[in-house]
Amino acid sequence: MKKVGVAILGPGNIGTDLMYKVMRSRSLDLRLMSGVDPKSEGLALAASLGIETSVEGIEPVLADPSVQIVFDSTGAKIHRMHAPLLEEAGKFAIDLTPAAVGPYVVPAVNMDQHLNSPNINLITCGGQATVPIVAAISRVCRVKYAEIVATISSRSAGPGTRQNIDEFTQTTAKGLVTVGGAEKGKAIIILNPAEPPIIMRNTIYALMEGGNADEIGDSVHAMVRVVQGYVPGFRLKLPPTVEGDRVITMIEVEGAGDYLPKYSGNLDIITAAAVGVAERLASNIQKGWASA
Repeated sequence: MKKVGVAILGPGNIGTDLMYKVMRSRSLDLRLMSGVDPKSEGLALAASLGIETSVEGIEPVLADPSVQIVFDSTGAKIHRMHAPLLEEAGKFAIDLTPAAVGPYVVPAVNMDQHLNSPNINLITCGGQATVPIVAAISRVCRVKYAEIVATISSRSAGPGTRQNIDEFTQTTAKGLVTVGGAEKGKAIIILNPAEPPIIMRNTIYALMEGGNADEIGDSVHAMVRVVQGYVPGFRLKLPPTVEGDRVITMIEVEGAGDYLPKYSGNLDIITAAAVGVAERLASNIQKGWASA
């Protein structure tokens, strides 16, 4: 079956890591990578691999009728400008920024509910790592409050990540509620400058009511296996520990090492989620079931 044409907006760390994953896909055809910086390392890499590139931003993406799905890894403010243009052009947008324009999607939790949306919001890297765990807890008991602390290596945080820290905390916290099922949520991110660089780790705290340790443990372990289906480096570092009404657990994410080294699990989990969503969209497009 013919592959579905896709483009990447934003050739930074996330966009470049995504490029390698898209190139391995059996259903996605990377037609174009576009940015605005002629000195971009990501654009240079793409060109060296034979991929068409542009420094004209969104314009060539909008003008290319072969592009049906667009990954946007620019920044939250920029994506809010891109979103209506992409929808008007009839293209599906997969948003890897914390702009929160479309519905929040975590493949392991709610992907099927939003595949007809013209804009799919992947929350944040921290959200992709922690929302599934909160969802696993909330499906067996009431979660009155969830708090996550995402710790990533400073080396794996590019300019886009650093410019969107406020949006990261706000969007991740909202994801804990809207997708994770918590009644209240809070997110904290730490950029750790340690050398050698640390692997992405996420601590999840939850205040629960009506749950028991065995049910919570079984649910969390089952969710981890689902996420590992598309992010092999996703691991339970600390199994759920229940103390009274508190649940504490920790996961770590080792990247595939497609662009940056394996400690950059924060890139891997959101780019892997993006490809997973795009491949489902492509399948629907190929069957004639979806149009933006």
